[in-house]
Amino acid sequence: MPNLTLADLSSEIEANVRRALAEDIGSGDITAQLIPAERLASARVITREAATICGTAWVDAVFRQVDPRVTVHWHVQDGEHAQAEQTLFSLEGPARALLSGERAALNFLQTLSAVATRCSHYADLVEGTRVKLLDTRKTLPGLRLAQKYAVTCGGCHNHRIGLYDAFLIKENHIAACGGIAQAVNAAHQIAPGKPVEIEVESLEELREALDAGADIVMLDELSLEDMREAVKLTAGRAKLEASGGITDSTLRVIAETGVDYISLGTLTKDVKAVDLSMRLAL
Repeated sequence: MPNLTLADLSSEIEANVRRALAEDIGSGDITAQLIPAERLASARVITREAATICGTAWVDAVFRQVDPRVTVHWHVQDGEHAQAEQTLFSLEGPARALLSGERAALNFLQTLSAVATRCSHYADLVEGTRVKLLDTRKTLPGLRLAQKYAVTCGGCHNHRIGLYDAFLIKENHIAACGGIAQAVNAAHQIAPGKPVEIEVESLEELREALDAGADIVMLDELSLEDMREAVKLTAGRAKLEASGGITDSTLRVIAETGVDYISLGTLTKDVKAVDLSMRLAL
């Protein structure tokens, strides 16, 4: 599946930000009202730790929606690496607006940068191999597209977006359909042209999937020896994706088996927000 780009996300970003501001500001920021409405201020946002940055467009949208008089000056771009204590962006505008937008802006930036940073780490582990690391549907509700964009900023790749754009046939689907061949054939009839991926747990099931015409075969927790054999058996007839039980220590050796893809829920699921701080000057 093609990777998401910012051009795909303009309406999504605006919607993400509207929901975040409604959740946080609600009927009005009563604390910001302590500051005179005419008071102007500047601010800068730093990262307290090294990180791969993602989320600039969400930050821009936050302050644009809070008060279009706020100007944002970026010192980094999405996908760039920042060092600890580095200034990421600076702000100028009404003090109330800077403070009201602070939390929503930093929430987006710290979360999406966390995803990009983790992905950058994993991409580095397989550098020099031909494998593509794929994300999954294990994302925060309401932020799937944002997180999947962050994956690309960290040097990894997007799998299917949801349940609608590609088939991923797993054990229960196979059982309900009566077998691998039946499941693949039914998928081709239901939505011709949609990618059909099927999960297998043995080399025998791989042969069935290949004979049925699957586009992608997911190798679920196969041994390294069986993965290498799967690459030989497949010989380019389908793409192969390794999944399940993959760790930092096993990632590279799995990549070196020759599989096309490795999918990792941890790219979006097990992230820790990057530590950011905004410093205001009146």
